[in-house]
Amino acid sequence: MLENLDRLKVFYHVVTQGSVVAAAEALHVSQSAVSQAIRKLEREVGSPLFIRLHKQLIPTAAGDGLYQIVQPFILNVGSYLKDLELGKDHPAGELRLGAPQEFGKAYLPPTVAGFREQHQAVTFTLQFGTPETLLPLLRKGQLDFAFVDVFLTKSTHVGSLDMYHLEPIVEEEVILACSKHYYEQFLQADLSYTSLSQQNFISYSKDLQTGRQWFKHHFSKANIRLREVLTVDSHEAVISAIKHHVGMGVVASHLITPELRSGQIVQIKSSRSEIINSIALVHLQDKIPTFTEKIFVRYLVDTIKEMIAQDHLGNEGFAPVITLTP
Repeated sequence: MLENLDRLKVFYHVVTQGSVVAAAEALHVSQSAVSQAIRKLEREVGSPLFIRLHKQLIPTAAGDGLYQIVQPFILNVGSYLKDLELGKDHPAGELRLGAPQEFGKAYLPPTVAGFREQHQAVTFTLQFGTPETLLPLLRKGQLDFAFVDVFLTKSTHVGSLDMYHLEPIVEEEVILACSKHYYEQFLQADLSYTSLSQQNFISYSKDLQTGRQWFKHHFSKANIRLREVLTVDSHEAVISAIKHHVGMGVVASHLITPELRSGQIVQIKSSRSEIINSIALVHLQDKIPTFTEKIFVRYLVDTIKEMIAQDHLGNEGFAPVITLTP
């Protein structure tokens, strides 16, 4: 292990400048400081790094090999620091975002495309998943921020949320639903607690926490045992299973607007109002958002607002229950 990595910087400049004199001028240090740094580096690596030819220094094979490692590192660090400096006043650098699958796939790609048309110095990495996968990545610093389904987050085992700041962005209606065929065959208009709790359920969490949350809200029943017949990994798969009469599932109503309108899927109602879930922007409690993050989030919210308005116009007479929070 090298004792002083600053010597690699001196070595880089000696190679690129071709002499101790030019390297000293570039680094704004004395020639003796450059020569001393190179001698110490050669002792540390145990090999001569230059052939001294008059006032010019020619890299040896060992020197050339070390340069191939050092050169991209120095250049990348310099470029990265410039991006950081630029990002203080202009959007730049990489943004690493997490989101639920359906929300992420619907809103993030078009938003990213529109944002990059205005700010081409910004790049993105998108990670789609559940709160169980996204929140640990956020905690480890592998995501800058994430969007999570608050209803699903509260329904699963993700530990304490005290370290996170949640800012609601979108609200959506969460309902229990089944196919018309399943409704007619198994429910026969009996929507009592006893009837509903004995049905077959589809879930995207292994312990059916979303279904339990639905019953807790509508019937004030906790720790209910439900018959889980199928576990899947997304809302989309829950909806598909509902359409194929597998059982009942908890979904966001706006994801099945056409099916509800046609009667292919039936919404199960109780005397209580439906659950209103939030899609929230989440970051670590003490995190200070960068300039780029602030600009992008503002753009994202405006873009989602516009897309939701278009969805409402496209479903006139049967608008999905999804709104932007103030």
